[in-house]
Amino acid sequence: MPPTDEAPREAAPRPRLAARALASPGAAGPADSGHRPVADVEVTVDGRTLAMLGPGGLARELALLAPYEKLRAEAASGPISPAPPSPHAPHAPPAPLVLPVLLGAGTGAALARLLEMHDGPVAVVDRTPEILAATALRERHADDTAAGRILWVTDDDADDALRTLTRWQYENGGLPLLPLPHPFYLRLDRAHYARLRDVLSASARFNFWERAAYPKFADPAALPRVLLITSQYFLMGEIVTACQRLGVPHHLLTLDDDEVGRAEFVEKLLRAVVEFRPDFAFTINHLGVDREGVLTDLLEKLRLPLASWFVDNPHLILYLYRRIVSPWTAIFTWDADNLPSLRDLGFEHVAYLPLGTDPVRFAPPRGAPPANHPWRTRVSFVGNSMVYKVAHRMKAGKLPAALLRSYREVAAGFGAHGERSVGAYLRTYQPELADVYDGLGGLDGMDDAERRLSYETMLTWEATRQYRAACVARTLPFAPLIVGDTGWRKVFRAAPPGWRLHPEINYYTELPAFYPLSDINFNCTSKQMKGAVNQRVFDVPATGSFVLTDWRDQIENLFEPGREVVCYGEPEEADDLLRRYLEHPQDRARVVAAARRRILAEHTYEHRLRALLDHMRRIFGPARAR
Repeated sequence: MPPTDEAPREAAPRPRLAARALASPGAAGPADSGHRPVADVEVTVDGRTLAMLGPGGLARELALLAPYEKLRAEAASGPISPAPPSPHAPHAPPAPLVLPVLLGAGTGAALARLLEMHDGPVAVVDRTPEILAATALRERHADDTAAGRILWVTDDDADDALRTLTRWQYENGGLPLLPLPHPFYLRLDRAHYARLRDVLSASARFNFWERAAYPKFADPAALPRVLLITSQYFLMGEIVTACQRLGVPHHLLTLDDDEVGRAEFVEKLLRAVVEFRPDFAFTINHLGVDREGVLTDLLEKLRLPLASWFVDNPHLILYLYRRIVSPWTAIFTWDADNLPSLRDLGFEHVAYLPLGTDPVRFAPPRGAPPANHPWRTRVSFVGNSMVYKVAHRMKAGKLPAALLRSYREVAAGFGAHGERSVGAYLRTYQPELADVYDGLGGLDGMDDAERRLSYETMLTWEATRQYRAACVARTLPFAPLIVGDTGWRKVFRAAPPGWRLHPEINYYTELPAFYPLSDINFNCTSKQMKGAVNQRVFDVPATGSFVLTDWRDQIENLFEPGREVVCYGEPEEADDLLRRYLEHPQDRARVVAAARRRILAEHTYEHRLRALLDHMRRIFGPARAR
């Protein structure tokens, strides 16, 4: 069903009424017992009593099925591909490929006949609980409801009912909705049911799902069209800019966090797909992908591929997702070490895509930096102390004492080990703690997976805190400027004076000007990425500045060590390197020049986007056999 441009409207007031079911003549038992057929329903509104059917009886209600019966006849004659015969009527003509929607349950006669004819689910829209109670239709059809053959839509608001029907539609393959309005309900509550009839009829004419079934990557000479989905803007700005510079057609769909997975999200996405006609959707760190799998299921039904680029540890993100694996999803990770474990999760399409930089934003300054600038320093470090992040995860996880007593020692062991998974590390080296970890249950609104994730994140951040403190401590003899949170005062509360702390600065507006004001930008990488390099390795040289970073196995695939990048293997090695490169500015300049040439040739976000576009075309282009 297509979204509309109409402004939200207030729900039409529901009529107050009383209802009484009338049994068929000669049947035994009270009409409202659920055992006797209902011949008619008397409805009293404002003191006036109306018969739902009146003269003509059930034939009047069955007449509302005429549009369905017409489609059924057409299906039998061939214009519409027939569905398999209904098990309820094996000798009847095949059911048409539609989703019937009864607007008003009525006496139940039309519903019963429709269930006999139609091999598939039907929806019943009815916001009159008095009539439903009198006819006991929901009780009569409890088995059909449990089997998924009937969707009862009782929303009081028409827009809410439409959202419910939209979700039901794409859950059932996007078949067209066929409204079957009951004449009595149109008289009784016209504002509600006529609106639903008109929107559903427009939906059938619009034929959204057919319009959305366009071929993807159809033109091999054209750049793919990309639908950018995000609920946060971090790093998406660089992708938008790269799209603009490369001329890649793109549409940015920005969602509120509380909107993801809701009907509003579905409507925005469907509109964007039909109007923009993307070749694939793109997100970062699965932002915009809901845990329940609404987006994943919807994109699969649309045959619209999804590219998700993880620039943080994917396992600390995917942990909470219940339905994450789809043949229409391609996972890109900045850390090549994650490739085997992502494949183990069941992802068919996994690729390595390292970080990069925006060479326009991170560019050398015009003119010499001012010597008296407050940011001017010989050595600087930009980063979080992780002190408060560890405390937050500890509190949020409501973890048992058995896991908290030794978390510092466990984090130290995990940080020093090559194992990337906290769970795997515990099972091998801390089996007693692994039993507690694996046995964590739900608590106070958190499920077991969320509590285990809190523990994994806490250990990862604690390992990073310890490692980062050890590394940055090597800069203290050089009176560094540390840019970060106030947790650094706790880390270095016993350190001799000389170092300075500056509040956190903005990545986009301030950091590009900060790097050139340091002779050496010191870098140490988070323990969530034990083999990959972080953003700073690209951003700092792009500004014409020098970075001293810790060694990571994957760095030699990106730069030539010693010529394009300088690394320390252990924190203790940093002292001599800091002293050497502070004393030899010409050596710093040679490394920076070589690094910047390499970055401009291979490591910009334009390069990353081109690689991603090529990869998505190879996987999901028309040459791929479906």
